[in-house]
Amino acid sequence: MRVLAALAMMMASLVAVPAQAQSKIQTPAKVAQVLEDNVTGRPTPPPITDKDNLWLLDLSTGGRVTIWLRPDVAPKMVERIKTLTRRHFYDGLAFHRVIDGFMAQGGDPKGDGTGGSDLPNVPAEFNYLPHVRGSVAAARADDPNSANSQFYIVFQPRFALDKKYTVFGRVLDGMQYVDAIERGEPPANPSRIVHAYIAADNPPAFTPLPAAPAPSLGAPVTLPGATPVKPAPARRPAAKATPAKKAATATK
Repeated sequence: MRVLAALAMMMASLVAVPAQAQSKIQTPAKVAQVLEDNVTGRPTPPPITDKDNLWLLDLSTGGRVTIWLRPDVAPKMVERIKTLTRRHFYDGLAFHRVIDGFMAQGGDPKGDGTGGSDLPNVPAEFNYLPHVRGSVAAARADDPNSANSQFYIVFQPRFALDKKYTVFGRVLDGMQYVDAIERGEPPANPSRIVHAYIAADNPPAFTPLPAAPAPSLGAPVTLPGATPVKPAPARRPAAKATPAKKAATATK
């Protein structure tokens, strides 16, 4: 009996997982967040080549960001993004709240997080898409149905937000320009959306912003007690040599 008990304890020690290790194992819910999009009967996502569902953001950080819109899970929010983009609503707006390691939030015409468009708020469309790097979701107030024009782009995964905010897209290209967005709440020198387009509307190619002129240092300053430096004489082009006169030819 003692031998059997010892064997049972050994088997238990092999099967048991230390508490510290258990905390690192994904729960079934976390796994489901990644695999749930394979569930039968869900609407089919648009192909990533569908230009009608590619949102282009030309950022002041130096490049164009391509975002895959997902009308299969958030049709109302995607339609709102398209409507406001075609109105040029987003052109020039700043990223007013940018938290390192979390997300960059923009789309507010007031620039302080309290503004929105003149259109009605969009009802919640919480779905199975997870908050992974590059996810794009609708910002809102405490009311779940208060999304309007503001959105945020996720820097690092935040699964605690899943199914509490409407994820409606994912960055396909240009994430390096998102990473370069100025941090702060608000940032001292906020990065901006220069232009926003829907790819189906045949937008122009990305054009970098012109380089800012170097700041002027003002007029020269002479310190007290210093001997003023005489300016060097101005350079003038050398005088042209006068051609020698030809000898007069005697006329016959």
